[in-house]
Parts: sequence; structure tokens; C-alpha cells
Amino acid sequence: MLAIFSEIGDESVFDTVLLRSLLAVADSGGFTRAAQQLHLTQSAISAHIRRLESEAGHRLLERTTRSVSLTPAGARLAGYARTILALHDDARASLGAGRRVSGTVFVGLSEEMVKAPIIDCLRRFSVTHPDAEVSLTVGLTGELLALVQSGGLDIVLGSRCSDEERGEVLWSEPLVWARGPIGLATDEATTVPLAVFSDQCPYRAAAIEALARAGRQWRIVCQSPSAGGLMTAVSGGLGVTPVTRSSALAAGLVEVTTLPALPQAQFVLTSTASPKRSAALLLEQLRQCVSRGEL
Repeated sequence: MLAIFSEIGDESVFDTVLLRSLLAVADSGGFTRAAQQLHLTQSAISAHIRRLESEAGHRLLERTTRSVSLTPAGARLAGYARTILALHDDARASLGAGRRVSGTVFVGLSEEMVKAPIIDCLRRFSVTHPDAEVSLTVGLTGELLALVQSGGLDIVLGSRCSDEERGEVLWSEPLVWARGPIGLATDEATTVPLAVFSDQCPYRAAAIEALARAGRQWRIVCQSPSAGGLMTAVSGGLGVTPVTRSSALAAGLVEVTTLPALPQAQFVLTSTASPKRSAALLLEQLRQCVSRGEL
């Protein structure tokens, strides 16, 4: 462990309490929300960061009147901190130290996030913590986020197309227009036939906004609650759909470049303001899956 930290500061081991405070600030985007998450005062969080910066010998956070972000040194240390804290928590659990993790973690996934690596991550959590249960709900991101707000879900992994403050962006990729192999007119004189999810889908909102800004006429020819139904309609030539480039390739769809540009799709991990211990451990495991490139 000493070697891990040799490039930042001296060779002393960093206090896990300080590391948790750094990650809370980085993940929540501010000191106030970090304090709420860790059930500490804002002054305590500030003191933790100052002490950690002193021990690291580097400034770890960039602060403006509107935002807080990691410096390059802070980003390096945060990466190490996630690994160290995950190992620390797993070691305590495997040795029976502290409270056993129990209870149900209510998880929401948007349909495109129902992938084998994510399901395997949930399975591994259940194996590591046999007294805890994972209850999975699959739906549209907007619907799932409403359940987080009401307390019906602990964690949501979904997508968005806007720069909202809420949630932790794990990765992003291009959102594109896609059609099936059958030719489909999309020139400026043509009303764009849209195949989309329901109103709670961020891709639908982004597509309609892009068309409206460009002055293009559009009509909804297919609305489906499931990705399977939507892809079947698009593959059959019924319309075009906004979808991530990787999903379009996986479904064998053709990218349409004659329509207005769409924003990036951001994949975001969101949780309740103060996640219970089991949910916090699962959040960390999902982050580890992303950092290892499993998702």
C-alpha cells in the first residue's frame, strides 16, 4: 500500500476518514452535500480536505464560487482512494469486522444498462454480502429518478443528455440518429418519422429539441415502452430513433447523418442523499466496475 502513494507526498498511509471525505466532495460536487452524505458538519469536511492536502503535499480541489472539482493530483489520489476504501471495506466484511451488511438495496437500471457486466456486478455484491439482497427495477431513467426522490430506490444507473448537477457521470458517448437497413427518406422536405420511448426518455426529449431548433417537421410513428419493440420497429423501416452509437452498432442499425446533431449521452450513477451502508458499498462496487472498464 505504501508504494501506491509514493508518487503523491510521502510514504505515510492516508487516513480512510480523510479519503472518504475527498470522494464525497468529488462525487457530490460540493462540501455541503458531502457533509450531508457523511453526516458531518461542513467545517469538518473542510478540515479533512486541508489535512489531506497537507499530507499529500498537493492541492487536491479546485474551488470557484459555483463549483468544486478535482485537480490532477486530486484525481490521481481519488482513483487510489476508491481502490483502498473498497479493499478496506471488503477486508472488514470478510473478517467479520464491524456490522454485517444486511437489508435490501433497491436498484434501478435504464433498459440499455441491463448488460451482462452490470448484472454480474450485482451478483458479485450478493455473493460477497449474503445477508444483503438486491431488488432490481428496469425502466426509463426519468421514472427511476422519481423513485429515488420518493425513497423507492436507493441507486439508479441511467442516462441523460443535459448538464444537470445531480448524479455522478461515469462515462459518455455520442447520441446518433439510426434507421434500419431499409432506405428511409430524411431530407429537409420530409417530415421526420420518429420511433421513441415514452415522455420520460431523455433521448426523446433531446431528439425533439434538436429537430425543433433546426426547424424540422417531425411526427411520432412508434412509441414503445421496451427497447426490443423499438428496435424491431426501426429495423423494419418504420422510422428513425435517437440511440447511442454503440447500441446502434450492436443492433445492426444504420447511422443517419443528414439530421440535426444530437448531444452526448451521459451515463450517470445516482443515489439517495445519504445512502445506507449496503447501498454505499454497492455504489463503490459499480464504480470499480467502470474504472476497470467492465461496463
